[in-house]
Amino acid sequence: MQVLSVLSLAGLAMAAPSLPRREEPAALLTPAKSASANIIPDQYIVKMKDAAEVSVASIKYKAKNTYKSNGFKGFAATLTAEQLKEVRDDPNVDYVEHDQKIDLFEYLSQEDAPWGIARISHTENGATNYLYDSSAGEGTCVYVIDTGIKVDHPDFEGRAEWVQNFTDDGNDDDVSWVNDPLTLEGTNHRYADPFPSAGHGTWVAGLVASATYGVAKKSKVLALKVFRDDGTTDGASIIAAMDYVVQDAPNRDCPSGHIANMSLGGGYSQTSNDAADAMVNAGVFVAVAAGNSNVDAAETSPASAPLVCTVGATDSSDSKADFSSYGEVVDVWAPGVDLESTSYEGGSTSASGTSGASPIVAGLGAYLMTLEGLEGGEGVCDRIKELSVKDILANIPEGSANQLAYNGAVE
Repeated sequence: MQVLSVLSLAGLAMAAPSLPRREEPAALLTPAKSASANIIPDQYIVKMKDAAEVSVASIKYKAKNTYKSNGFKGFAATLTAEQLKEVRDDPNVDYVEHDQKIDLFEYLSQEDAPWGIARISHTENGATNYLYDSSAGEGTCVYVIDTGIKVDHPDFEGRAEWVQNFTDDGNDDDVSWVNDPLTLEGTNHRYADPFPSAGHGTWVAGLVASATYGVAKKSKVLALKVFRDDGTTDGASIIAAMDYVVQDAPNRDCPSGHIANMSLGGGYSQTSNDAADAMVNAGVFVAVAAGNSNVDAAETSPASAPLVCTVGATDSSDSKADFSSYGEVVDVWAPGVDLESTSYEGGSTSASGTSGASPIVAGLGAYLMTLEGLEGGEGVCDRIKELSVKDILANIPEGSANQLAYNGAVE
């Protein structure tokens, strides 16, 4: 009787109607061109439709792995050409993709690196190399709200783009914001080094993403010009640029996220702070210079905006830079003295200011968004503070967080 039962079941299986073939075979996907060399011959990942039963197909094709979660059902298997055709004709299959070798992203080391980026990749001072993951901010875009960028500087490797000019480039007697490029409020002229035209923005952008001087060496930098060539602007132009970021970011192809850097500032402004926070609420990580007047940064905007990541400056001895503003609104500190970066005239130039500390943190945000898949917004600053090296900085005023930016590289 048992034999008869088995034979009966076999007969039923043979008599059962086969599943209807689909009109078009399921899509066969291939990894991106850059990864095509890593394709594993005859090995495929089969994504089933959500309502499909995975086990039968998994057994039939001797699956290497079977996936049964609600969000991803399917299996991985080595398939002959005939089996692949059969799988693609199955109406329960969503799509098929070639499997590929996956590389471990090792830390790269830039030897004899500029001290600023070297410092943020080590927990202790004195290192001369910059350790970073090879993902290096790839897929992120950083809006540099500044004087513009020399986008054809070779150190940007084609990753710099001119996007928008928010100035009239004319004289205006009613100027409420003044940019002495490295001093923000213009009160510490010992560090002032006025740049021609897009010089300040080029230096800032280089600290974010240039090949030699940047933190996120594969990120894109986008130039939003808000300062006239004489170094002046107004709050309305700054806010227009921030509003532009909110509207532009969803339509720009930056799969790993959007960042904005503002190495600028003026007196406390509610509208400026609200506009800055609007960028953060839209999912943009926003880094802002604390200012160079050696005052409480709560008195300046957009540094005092509640949701932005406000950055103070340190020197090579791990001390507060004597010009840097401070206070409870400063989230993190980063190198800001004698920083070498890209020059508007080609080559490089060195300068100082929280104008340099902020783009280092903007670049760090881009780096972490790619490396860790962070979603952007306020959470990126939280992660930077979590990773930071605590209580090693000297001369940090009471009430200011003693936290030095660190990329988390394993030494």
